[in-house]
Amino acid sequence: MFFHQDATFQNLSIHRVGNRAQDEFYILSEQPIDLSQSEDLPPLLMQYFMHPFAKIKEVYNFYHASGDLILNEVFALTKRFFEGRVEFHQYSESIAKFLYEVSNRPKIRGGELYIVELNNVQIEGEEHNAIGIFKSESKEPFIKIEPIHGNFQIGYDRNGINIDKLDKGVIIINSEVECGYKVLVTESKNIQDSVSWKDDFLNIIARNDSYQQTANLLWVAKEFVSGKLDEIYEIEPAAKVELLNKTIKYFKENETFELEEFKEEIFGDEQTSQLFSEFKENFESEYESEIPETFQINDYATKKAQSSFKKVIKLDKNFKVEITGKSDYIEKGYDEEKGMNYYKLYFESET
Repeated sequence: MFFHQDATFQNLSIHRVGNRAQDEFYILSEQPIDLSQSEDLPPLLMQYFMHPFAKIKEVYNFYHASGDLILNEVFALTKRFFEGRVEFHQYSESIAKFLYEVSNRPKIRGGELYIVELNNVQIEGEEHNAIGIFKSESKEPFIKIEPIHGNFQIGYDRNGINIDKLDKGVIIINSEVECGYKVLVTESKNIQDSVSWKDDFLNIIARNDSYQQTANLLWVAKEFVSGKLDEIYEIEPAAKVELLNKTIKYFKENETFELEEFKEEIFGDEQTSQLFSEFKENFESEYESEIPETFQINDYATKKAQSSFKKVIKLDKNFKVEITGKSDYIEKGYDEEKGMNYYKLYFESET
């Protein structure tokens, strides 16, 4: 999972890149943007750049057909920057020039290119610094109203940018350099030249490894038990916790995930198993991230996910009941005299 809530801007440079096939040009700025003069602009930019990545779970790596990563231009340039061999603005200029060189398909539109150095982005439970490369191509008119001398003045701009509609973006996480870095990518559904962005410019392949597969399946299981089951059955919180505990136990005790075996062991009945399969398929379709029916379980991903699995039932502000085993030993009832719910716990000994 990718989180940017604690991320901060270190540097930002903006250039303009046109379509080389249309004899357009690129325009390079002379220096990075000074964001220290505005309190409002940085959070708006952070929303513009990062919001599209909120649901992205697919992680990519840079790639080159020869097997030599250094021949991937964006990887090589970024590696030089992360290693401190080139300063930020010079790096941003090189990225803009390379994007221009590969912008030679007829449907590519010119636009502003933002290169951002980020601190404190989090992926898979670890914080890293990162590079963000974003491009805005679509422009929209917007109206601006201002009060002036007891009246209102209305104005407009034909070339405004909607901060809820980023056209293209990539975040390069400074992690796993030997594999081609961890790379997140997004594009607007209205963009018609995704081949250019992903293949010509970035040249990336999906990192559908055991970590990603384990993390995704655990996320699907947690969301299914915590939310989807409530839409179908009336299931008590204790029973939900037991299902989550059984899920984690399965991943901790097995080296290989087998979908049919998992459904039989966790859910037991055919109807719930079928619902889980459908929920998994919807996840794969929505996030464009396939989870194989069989894969090697990643212990590190299991440990990371375990902390987010609910084991505690909170009862008002007075009690917390932690369930680590079967829910058969906990019984829920209602006391008519007191007008309150209660839990009854069964045990053999106390320590």
